[in-house]
Amino acid sequence: MATTITETITEPLRTLRLRPESSEKTEKPNFKGTKYDHDKDAGGNKDDAYPYAWALPTFNNDKYPPLTSFEHKDPGLEALKHENPKEFLANAEVSDLTPRFGADVSGVQLTQLDTRGKQQLAKFVAERGVVVFRDQDFLDQTPEWMLNDWGSFFGRLHVHPTSAHPKDHPEFHLVYRDMSKTFNYEFTDRFTSSVWHSDVTYEEQPPGLTTLFLFDSPASGGDTAYVSQTEAYKRLSPSFRAYLETLEVIHSGVEQANYSRAGNRGGTVRREPVETAHPLVRSHPVTGEKALYVNKQFSRRIVGLKQEESEAILNLLYDHLAKGVDFQVRVKWSPKAVVLWDNRITAHSAIVDFDSAQDGRRHGARITPQAERPFLRKE
Repeated sequence: MATTITETITEPLRTLRLRPESSEKTEKPNFKGTKYDHDKDAGGNKDDAYPYAWALPTFNNDKYPPLTSFEHKDPGLEALKHENPKEFLANAEVSDLTPRFGADVSGVQLTQLDTRGKQQLAKFVAERGVVVFRDQDFLDQTPEWMLNDWGSFFGRLHVHPTSAHPKDHPEFHLVYRDMSKTFNYEFTDRFTSSVWHSDVTYEEQPPGLTTLFLFDSPASGGDTAYVSQTEAYKRLSPSFRAYLETLEVIHSGVEQANYSRAGNRGGTVRREPVETAHPLVRSHPVTGEKALYVNKQFSRRIVGLKQEESEAILNLLYDHLAKGVDFQVRVKWSPKAVVLWDNRITAHSAIVDFDSAQDGRRHGARITPQAERPFLRKE
């Protein structure tokens, strides 16, 4: 089941300070005794002092029809025509998280980017895989701006079939955990909560450039790990890569829906689950680079192989991704940070290393534009 990432504040919620100084006295929100109600704020009583009460999780029983296909043109393709595709970073400080994967950027306000700047941003995220933008005023914008002016620029907005969302804004996928409620998958019968995945890959047109930001975060912990599926592909032998490029994998949303139908995460299934075959290796439309396209959350079997053959290959690749510390990064959240990643070429995992009863609440939102149907460009 898909986990996602969040963080939480531990001081009074009139100001946004995700990581308070240890010398400050903190006051944690108390949601104990809150009665769960599908039509009310599932995360607890609304606190008018909390500036992001509009984004507290709710569930409903709305039913949505199946998604339809659409034509997607990646905005990064336009940046290929620009004389200087990194023009939007002219006044920024950019630090690579590793030589080939990830970047940390200060000095750019995402809300101030024009069309040209957002096209260049899409290309940059496609090249680096995951990019952290610090000290953003993103949280100060209206939800309508976040969805319509920002998210929709990068593709058709995805509405998650089972997750919580803010009232009247189903296009946000919320991640939430406090001392009494959690709306993401928890694993109490395993050694670790880490689950590497790419988001909703069971869709015919899974997400591309994805935005995540946190309203509320614990003082420490709750980092997010990312792995480059491009670098993971490059580490394989040429002959093995050639074989994998002949294969397709079934990605399934059935298990996720069944988990909700069993009464978890609000018990909501808004859209019937689908299974879709995607190439095991896909090409990025902007960079042209190839990447593995499998993840343990949603990949189920390789088309045309016997069960033992399929499981042997998939488990090898899952193990490869999970153990590839030299092509992974760990993103540490800071106040007002916004993280962008390309869901086509990366996988990620929440790091649930905090105790919500002691360390505070995690509350964040993901904007998830869909992209093209995965394809493999033959050389």
